[in-house]
Amino acid sequence: MSLLLNGRKKKNTLESSRKPHLHEHLLNSSQHTSPKRGQIFVSRRWHGTPSRQRYMPRIHRTKPRTSSKNFQIWTNIARTASLLPIMITTSSPSSQPVRLQQRWTCRSRAASPAPLLPPPATGRRRRRRLVADSQKTAASLRVRAIAAESEQASPLPEPPPLLTEEEEEEEKMLANYVPVYVMLPLGVVTAENELEDAAGLRARLRRLRREAGVDGVMADVWWGIVEGAGPARYEWRAYRELFRVAQEEGLKVQAIMSFHACGGNVGDAVTIPLPRWVRDVGDDDPDVYYTSPGGARNHEYLTIGVDVRPLFHGRTAIQLYADFMKSFRENMGDFLDSGLIVDIEVGLGPAGELRYPSYPESQGWEFPGIGQFQCYDKYLEEDFRAAATEAGHPEWELPGDAAGEYNYTPEDTRFFAADGGTYLTEAGRFFLTWYSSKLLEHGDRVLDEANMAFLGCSLKLAAKVSGIHWWYRHPSHAAELAAGYYNVPGRDGYRPVARMLARHDGAVLNFTCAEMRDSEQPPEAMSSPERLVRQALSAAWREGVEAACENALSRHDRRGYNQMLLNARPNGVGPAGGGGAPPRRVAAVTYLRLSDELLTATNFRAFKAFVRKMHADQDCCPDPARYGRPMRPLERSGPEVAIERLLDATAPEPPYPFDGETDMSVGGGLAELIDWVFDKVEWIFC
Repeated sequence: MSLLLNGRKKKNTLESSRKPHLHEHLLNSSQHTSPKRGQIFVSRRWHGTPSRQRYMPRIHRTKPRTSSKNFQIWTNIARTASLLPIMITTSSPSSQPVRLQQRWTCRSRAASPAPLLPPPATGRRRRRRLVADSQKTAASLRVRAIAAESEQASPLPEPPPLLTEEEEEEEKMLANYVPVYVMLPLGVVTAENELEDAAGLRARLRRLRREAGVDGVMADVWWGIVEGAGPARYEWRAYRELFRVAQEEGLKVQAIMSFHACGGNVGDAVTIPLPRWVRDVGDDDPDVYYTSPGGARNHEYLTIGVDVRPLFHGRTAIQLYADFMKSFRENMGDFLDSGLIVDIEVGLGPAGELRYPSYPESQGWEFPGIGQFQCYDKYLEEDFRAAATEAGHPEWELPGDAAGEYNYTPEDTRFFAADGGTYLTEAGRFFLTWYSSKLLEHGDRVLDEANMAFLGCSLKLAAKVSGIHWWYRHPSHAAELAAGYYNVPGRDGYRPVARMLARHDGAVLNFTCAEMRDSEQPPEAMSSPERLVRQALSAAWREGVEAACENALSRHDRRGYNQMLLNARPNGVGPAGGGGAPPRRVAAVTYLRLSDELLTATNFRAFKAFVRKMHADQDCCPDPARYGRPMRPLERSGPEVAIERLLDATAPEPPYPFDGETDMSVGGGLAELIDWVFDKVEWIFC
């Protein structure tokens, strides 16, 4: 309500504790009392909105009232303007009148009658105000008329057509779709930077796409080939040709930034070393390589001890990797923009995996040897001594001979022995924490550079984690510890890796040995690939990270395919009746590897069935958004995560439950017998 003060100030009191609304400051026509000369009129006027509940008085010293007739005219106008909705009709293109939606003015509320405004100013000021108000009203009406006409001229888009029952069923099953990629041969681009047998490759890719329906291929992009001519001298010609062939055959590409050498590992069929100029630095300073307790150098990957040391013509190892990836983006921009390249798997160690080279065949390792720690270059030794001193134990040393040799069993050593092994002591736990943390820091640094290099590209980053399944059932998990995975009873060694990946816009955790069964392993190896895969995939899912998987060894049998199907969809396909997809499935499966053996009649028949089942019995779907993996521009990595925060993830939790067998089998022994019969018939008659 308005408050009239007769020459003295009086405290304003309200009937309720809330601030007054605008209409409560106005007088009803039946209660209006015109102010007398010399009175002060206090009103809220137009300051703010009722929702803000802000009382901002405005003081007017009133003038003598001119005429009761003028006041009555103003009263009638105000009453009409405040109560009536604004309505207008205009001509539409169809010559039909368009009636705008009723809009109450800012002076009214539909729920209650509108009171009157205070009398307007008189004289010249009044005339100016009336003219201005009329101009504003006319402009507002014109805008509304134009808006209504535009709405008539631009009708709403047609609703999408209704899906048939068969199409609805297909959409629901696509929620279970897992894309399949095939690794290309390691030497598809030769050490001389030439595409090997382009015509033959095209023919094989065409079979993969048209006959098997695979989604794409994975290719190693070798650092030693592209930058082999000298520092920062990149030659991408052969890889551009390779990607163009894949694009023309309708295949997507997963590109591996392969910062490791090829040769000396299981399945390495070709030899591709690190760049010559990098090896020249290694000749002068052998400690740029990982080193065993006995002093053997591993030339497959630069030690993480030189990550931030400018030893390579003024650049650090991290800068070498970053510059390579930036050059890749600059030279493959058209393929990136077209959506051909969907994943960048960043090489983080030997074989492209985030691990130490603890079990090199080139140095005599054989399965199921425990391997050896690889931290005896001078840079990592210096780092360990500094860490031990900071922890207050300068006397602590690296394990040395106590950890055994490559082909020892855990019980052959003092460090890994189940009963009283050094790994259980305070010094042992400190070493293993330091050893595994250095690996996490390395992965985090390189992925951060990858994120900056490919920022804004519509793709996902990925990192491969090795499936070291032997000695998994031994209390020490010796082979995993030697590779850098501090995974023992009471401590999860894979979830910190997943948490580190989550920082980089959810980089994918790609895990190996998805084809292996426990029953296929020799009992003396105390191996459990099934339990290991469940633990690693569960670690990724618990950290909100996508998981992918691949086979570690080349296989063409249906039992191996069925195991991969189980790990890809651990709880089967979602019900087609509307229940949707299961909550857990991998983002992709990569099959190792394209070869002449794969394309033989029997093997290719089984492989085609495998791809079909991985697609949930659907045809190849080129649009990832339809099966729940829409591609979006890569966003910047999150804030740096302290190593202590990563290690908080080591608290163990049981893995998610997996079914015993896949519900989309490609067949078993009977199917393989039929394959054998067909193979013999083809051999006889063809």
